[in-house]
Amino acid sequence: MNKLFVFVALFLGVVVVMFSFGELETILRTLQSAHLGFFLLALLIQIGWFISSGRMYQSIFRLLGVQEDVFTLSRIATAANFINVVAPTAGAGGVALFASEAHRRGHPTGKVTVAAALFLLLDQVAFLVILALGLIILTRRNDLNVGEISASFFLLAIAVTYATVLYVGYRSAEKLGDLLAKFARGINWVVRRFRKENYLSEARAHEFAREIADGFSGLTEKPSSLFRPVLWGIFDKGLLMLVLTCSFLAFEVPFSAGTIIAGFSMAYLFLIVSPTPSGIGIVEGLMPVALTSLNVNWSQSVVITLLYRAVTFWFPLGVGAWAFRTLHAERGDPVD
Repeated sequence: MNKLFVFVALFLGVVVVMFSFGELETILRTLQSAHLGFFLLALLIQIGWFISSGRMYQSIFRLLGVQEDVFTLSRIATAANFINVVAPTAGAGGVALFASEAHRRGHPTGKVTVAAALFLLLDQVAFLVILALGLIILTRRNDLNVGEISASFFLLAIAVTYATVLYVGYRSAEKLGDLLAKFARGINWVVRRFRKENYLSEARAHEFAREIADGFSGLTEKPSSLFRPVLWGIFDKGLLMLVLTCSFLAFEVPFSAGTIIAGFSMAYLFLIVSPTPSGIGIVEGLMPVALTSLNVNWSQSVVITLLYRAVTFWFPLGVGAWAFRTLHAERGDPVD
């Protein structure tokens, strides 16, 4: 069964590449005209981003009393990113991978599930800080429009929903179980319009709620310590902004700090609220528009976007496929 899951995941990864082949081919042609030094520097910064993400996970794990090294967490996080792209489930696939690896390594599954869910929330909180700066810059330049405001509120609503669910789980497993059971009933009601059996188990919702409560029961530090992973999340976004800076430098396009912050904010916002996994096709279409509104030439905006996406999407996707495959290769019998 595990081998079948790996095969399906890797097959879906190939499908993503095949359906995006035209875009990938354009990116490869674009890279040929970029300054190689800045492209390689962008790749090194992206590798630093992998490690920084692992460090953010490690800081959350420590809050829950779980000890794991940064390299292992970076590898699992990269593999989880791959799963979230090829099998998009609003981050649930990545959380499931963390839970599976936790069981294999002898860590409490509930704690690791909470840690992975907290990562999703705190990463969004960190980005909201950067997004606020970007919106201020756009407002000062009179470039803020209704679409960007609507997307920002949508992101805020997602973060509030995550926070509400986790807070309810922190306070009461029973209340969270009831909340998730209601959600499951709603999904099942919709699914039954098309097929007879239930899609989600209400019993599993209560079991998951107990796992969440058990995970929070191991909180070893004050909730205020959550500021540490948020700072790591902000640092992560800073590294991605450096990748964007390298993309400008690679094509000798002049820029200001405001252009980088606002341009990155809009690109990352489109990535999160996009209906496609990791914003495939959406970011490539909207990011040049955002950069053009910041007084960057259209043709330059397109090549900058393609280089940025090559480093921040295609490179991590390839590394994630490798990480996912190596994690599976290491698996033996789960630790009881």
